This record gives sequence, structure tokens and C-alpha cells, in this order.
Amino acid sequence: MNYKEKTMKYRHFFSLWILMFMLFSACTPSSQAETSSIREESSVIEESSAAEESAASALVSSEDGVLIALGGDSVQCASDAVQIQDRTVTITDEGAYILSGTLEDGMIIVDAEKTDTIQIILDGAVISHQDSAALYVRKAEHVYITTAQGSENTLSNGGTYAAIDDNNIDSVIFSKSDLTLSGTGTLTLEAAAGHGVVSKDDLIVAGGTYVIDSAQHALSGKDSIQITDGVFRLTAGSDGIHAENNDDDSLGSLYIEGGDFEITAGGDGLSAGNTLEILNGTFTITTASGGDTTSIKGIKAAQTLTIRDGSFVLNCEDDALHSNGDILISGGSFRIASGDDGMHADGNLSITAGTIEITESYEGIEGQSIDISGGTITLKASDDGLNAAGGNDESGFGGFGGGFGQDMFAVDENAYIQISGGTLIIDASGDGIDSNGSITVSGGEVYVSGPVDGANGALDFASEATISGGVFIAAGSSQMAENFGTSSTQASMLLTLSSQSAGTTITLTDGSGQTLVSFTAEKAFNSVVISCPDLTVGETYTLSAGSYETDISLSSLIYGSGQQMGGMPGSPGSMGMGNMPGGGPRR
Repeated sequence: MNYKEKTMKYRHFFSLWILMFMLFSACTPSSQAETSSIREESSVIEESSAAEESAASALVSSEDGVLIALGGDSVQCASDAVQIQDRTVTITDEGAYILSGTLEDGMIIVDAEKTDTIQIILDGAVISHQDSAALYVRKAEHVYITTAQGSENTLSNGGTYAAIDDNNIDSVIFSKSDLTLSGTGTLTLEAAAGHGVVSKDDLIVAGGTYVIDSAQHALSGKDSIQITDGVFRLTAGSDGIHAENNDDDSLGSLYIEGGDFEITAGGDGLSAGNTLEILNGTFTITTASGGDTTSIKGIKAAQTLTIRDGSFVLNCEDDALHSNGDILISGGSFRIASGDDGMHADGNLSITAGTIEITESYEGIEGQSIDISGGTITLKASDDGLNAAGGNDESGFGGFGGGFGQDMFAVDENAYIQISGGTLIIDASGDGIDSNGSITVSGGEVYVSGPVDGANGALDFASEATISGGVFIAAGSSQMAENFGTSSTQASMLLTLSSQSAGTTITLTDGSGQTLVSFTAEKAFNSVVISCPDLTVGETYTLSAGSYETDISLSSLIYGSGQQMGGMPGSPGSMGMGNMPGGGPRR
């Protein structure tokens, strides 16, 4: 096919593409309602919508797509808006441009007016540059890079970036303007040095498949990154997806509405210098380094981290989820293995729904304050299961093999743990539930295994612990065991019993033999705290654990027994001294 025939082919293709775009833009009433609802939740989406409307207007006003035919070491184009000098192609005017073919050690530059919108369609384009970007947006209002249906496109850098103007070009695709990636084809980026994609304004991804192997960040946006759809296979020496504005900390947000992500990163998987919000998507993130990178977290936000839904498999050398502010989780499925904390918030960490499995961690869930009102949480921690502690987390990788030391926090009156719903199953080698302030349980089901050593407790708090509802069982060492305090409105009991091995089932029955609670401990124990709504003062109950069995007569809301050190039940350091059991142990 000659150049003229190719040009006619792409004019026909582009007319169809415009029609499809217009049809896509005309939402049904129901989809408009959904979009409106989402936009109310995030100003980022409003910005994205405005950008899409601008694109639609520009595309509809374009009559043709200009073909730029790449021929290895030469380029052909009939448009006056395209300047060709050796292997450098410069687009100077608003419109749509179609790139096809191979360009070796060449470069596409967009240098139009600041008010111009440019559409670049990649259809089987292979562009490499040894010492600069393959595609460089020097000036425009907004540039749209679209992969044609079924097309395979590859852009690459050879390993160095030589200065060609005042801009510090450091990526395969480098844009000084707003940049949108979309389409139904595949774009492969190979960055032997620097980043895959950099936008110095907003970076928007609205579809397409992206395979990126970069020495530094795979995707980077200065003002924001907004992703609504796409398939992402990212291998990065630094962060997988990185949004940050060092000049204005009110910018640098990351918003993800959907997509399929597989990220292997030497830094953070997802990182935002401001807020990070995920509405949905499938995420498999692995982070690990040689030890020189200070942050190797799975998903990190400098401000609020919000996750509403999605599927997450996170295997991270540092925290799997991390926020220097708050973390809000209202849905999703999580499977987490972390060398430090499974989830860490410098502020509040709130979980209202979701299925969370933390298979490895130093501390499972940590925040200055923790609110759990729903969801199913199963976690294993080499230190504390839940930890409410003031201050920032700068320990890094303290769990297994990292060797960066434990988190050190002071007593904090603002620290608390509140559990009002959900199911928690905790396997902890340190404290099961630890608050440098208070602990309040008003609902849900909580089952704690551990600790085994006497330096920690299954329940540990600095001020007070109260229970008014829910099921609570904590089995661990008796040496530092604590019970809920006298301000509780639901009865609880702390019992010391003979040493029991891991895998022993704890069962509490009432006077008629009905089972009230039952739990199989994952660790060895000789102490147990039990509370459930069916406990009544004045009634007698039977506790069995393996071959051990004892009767307990509740004469007050707070019951303690056994030979332990410490003060009265519920006080810091308390070992649960209180009313003696109605009957002795039976073996």
C-alpha cells in the first residue's frame, strides 16, 4: 500500500473513530446518574470530565486524521502542520495525527499553541530514541495518545537523556501539558533510564493496555493521576504509579476508578503526594529493593487513603497500606504479606466493610486511632495485632528479616481502638490488641491468639478498656494478662488455667450445657479473657480447654481468677485479681 492509499485508509478510519467517540460520550440516563454520583465524591473526576469534553469538541471539529508514516530512518507526511528534520518530527498545530511504522533513534515532538488540543493515534508505531524521549510534548493545552484497536506499539529510550532545551526530559513519554492515554491497543514502553511516562500537569488514563519496564517510575503525574480503566503491567525501579507536586502539596492526588494492575516496584507500588482514592480495580503489587530505598510500600498516600472496593494482593517489603494521614476502607478484598505493617495510618484507620487477610506482618493494623465497624479481618503479626499509637511510623520493615527495629510510641491520650462490628481473628506474637490510650468494644466478634511470652498481653491498654456488646475471646500468656474495666456494661471474665498447647479449643457453656462461645487458639496459652452478651451476673458457667475444665460463678460484671501479679481487673498492668471461682478446676 502506497502513502496516498494509507492516507485515504486513515481518513476513513478516523471518521469512524470520531463517530464511535461521540456515541461513547452520549451516556444513557442511568450511566449519567452513576457518573454524577461519583463526581460528587471527587473533584478529580470533574477535572477529568472537563478534559474529556474538551477532547470531544476538538475531535469533532477535526475533518481528517493526518498520517505520519514512519520508515525506519525516514518520515513522510503531507501536512504543513508537521515539520520533519532528519528523524525528528514536530507537530505544530491542533488536530489528529496517526503514527504508523518504525522510527529508529528518532523523536516525535508536539510544539503547538498553548490553547491547542492534539490527538496522536498510535497504530503499529515503533519509536526509539537513544538519548531522549521517544515522544515529547513541549507545548499544547492537552495531548491525547490513543492506541488503535488491536495495535501493538513500542516506544523506548536507550539509557540516557541529553538536554535539547530548558526542560529536564527524563522519560520515554514526557509531557509539559495535560496528557491522556486511551485506546484499545497495546503500548509498550521501555525506559533503560528514567521513567516510562511523565506529565508535568495531569495524567489521565481512560483505557488501553500498558506494558512498562522503567528504571524509575512507570507512570508519573505532577498535578494528579486519574485512571478510569486499563490493563497495566508495570515493572519499575522506583514507584509503579507516582503522583506528586513538590511545589504545591495541595496537588499530587491519585484517583483510580477501575483497571487491572500488576506492579513490581523497587519503591512504592502506588504513591500519592496528596490523597489517594480507589473505587475499584484488581491489584497485584509486589515491592522489594536492595535496601537503599526508604519507602517500599504497596499503596501509600501523604494524605487520606480511601479504598471503597477492589481486589488486592499485596506482597510488600514495607507497609502494604500506608497513609501519613487517615485510611478509610469501606469495601474490597485484601490478601497482604508485609515486612512491616499490614496497614498503617499516622492518623485514624477506619474499616467499615471488606475482607482482609494479613498473612505476614510486623504489626497487623496500626494507627493513632482505629475504628472497626464491619468486615472480616484475619491477621498474623510478629508483634502487635492491632496497635493504636501516637506519632509517625519511621521504623520500616521491623517484622521478619528487615532489621530496622520496633516502632517506639509514647502514651497518647488521643490513641484509641473502637470495635463496634465485624469479625476479627488475630494471631499475634506481641500484644493481641494494644492501645496507648483506650479500648472500647461494643459489637462484632473478636478472637485473639497470643502472645506466648510473658512480656506481652492478649489485651493491653494504657488508660481503660470497656465492653458493652459483642463476642470477645483472647487467649495468651497470664503474666501480663488484663481484663476489661469496671465501666463495662457487659460481663467479662479473666481466667488463668493450666498451660494449653496451640490448637486447643476453648468452650464456654451455661448451666444447661448450651455452648455460648467456642474458639480454637492458634498459639499455646494459659490465660483467657471471655465476654459475650449471654453472660449474666449470678449465673454459673463452665469453661473447658483441652483436658482442663472449671466452673465459674459470676458475682459481678468483671470476673478474675488465678495467681497473677498486678492490680485490680481492668487497670493498666492488671492481672485480673477478683472473685474466686465457684468451683475448682477439674482435670
